[in-house]
Amino acid sequence: MKTMICLIPALLFCINTAFATTWAGIQGDVVSVETTYAGDKLELTCFGKSWPLKSLGHGAWRGWIGIDMKKKPGKYNIMWKSAKDSVANDFLDVSKGTFRISHIEVAKKMAVFDKSTLSRIRTEVKALKATYIEKVNASPDVKMSGRPVEGIVSTPFGAQRFVNGEPRSPHSGIDIAAPAGTVIETPLAGRVLLVADMYLNGKTVAIGHGNGLVSVYSHMQSIAVNKGDWLETRQKIGEVGATGRATGPHLHWGVRFNNARINPDSLL
Repeated sequence: MKTMICLIPALLFCINTAFATTWAGIQGDVVSVETTYAGDKLELTCFGKSWPLKSLGHGAWRGWIGIDMKKKPGKYNIMWKSAKDSVANDFLDVSKGTFRISHIEVAKKMAVFDKSTLSRIRTEVKALKATYIEKVNASPDVKMSGRPVEGIVSTPFGAQRFVNGEPRSPHSGIDIAAPAGTVIETPLAGRVLLVADMYLNGKTVAIGHGNGLVSVYSHMQSIAVNKGDWLETRQKIGEVGATGRATGPHLHWGVRFNNARINPDSLL
């Protein structure tokens, strides 16, 4: 049932916590939440972070919360705040995701790194991570218009990676296998925050869409955009390739939402 919120003359919330809604999601999900409030400004927080909100009109509001792929399962508070700092509560019930095991075999130089290569990798990772917190102005919506390329998912989101038999970090995106040269299109308008040729990720583009949403495209054969470009939805980014640590032509598509590692498919 819905959280009951009404405006009274003192401009405070009237809250009935018995009607609080419990929303549910698994690790890596983006969860859409809704409430009603008659005012013109509202704030949504969960996991200690603010999340984007959109007014639907007639007192209805919709927000989106990203659950990191490693968020501990449990019940978390969702807080709706007015300009007067009064608070209503809902809840988010996070469940453990089911992720497969993925094994790949690569050349030794792509699995074991000397000092200079490791330094390069760390510098590149730092530059990429900096885009996850870069501010971009955009419309208050997070829905994407399909995947950036058509193909077969060769490695799904969250897979536990083993490289040459050694465990690595869980897969924080989706690998989509497609023929080399296949056109890649941005599924949501945004600004190009990074264009790089990375040791592990190969030719990579990061796009900021606003609302804390950043998408990353890696292992590209060619790049058709420049840092600072504004891209419209379904505009060409580049072409599928096998650069960096790749066993064949594919696109690695990752998304960060307020720095949470989320399943890109949950935004479709």
